[in-house]
Amino acid sequence: MSKTQFAQRRDGRVAALQFLFAWSINSPKNLAEDLRVFFENQSQPRDHYAFGEELIHGVIEHIEDIDARIKGLAHNWEFDRIAKIDLAIMRVAMFEMIYRKDIPPVVSINEAIDLSKEFSNADAKRFINGILDRLKDQLGRDARKAE
Repeated sequence: MSKTQFAQRRDGRVAALQFLFAWSINSPKNLAEDLRVFFENQSQPRDHYAFGEELIHGVIEHIEDIDARIKGLAHNWEFDRIAKIDLAIMRVAMFEMIYRKDIPPVVSINEAIDLSKEFSNADAKRFINGILDRLKDQLGRDARKAE
């Protein structure tokens, strides 16, 4: 992957995280319109964030499955008490790990940890890493390889 592709994926993950964070607080009545407005206010043209938009749609489409997995993996944590930003980070990473076989799970985990360092508090990375690591162990595939 080139540096440009890596940067676009990173920007896409950040955009997905930001949109899904807002979405978790105030679900839009018209997703397409909210996405249009959201991407109009980004620093790059919308096509720069194509990966992020794919993540947004994927997370929303599979939200019940992803949230059920989080609930099952978040030992001793009530789902409603998980910080919304941490939830958005985990949702993006879990979507990648479960549904995007072209991305090695360890890449998704590392990206989630980096996002938590940038957007959440210092304790979040351990919590997020613990949940994503448990998911990785359940996937039944090589965590370091794309399929």
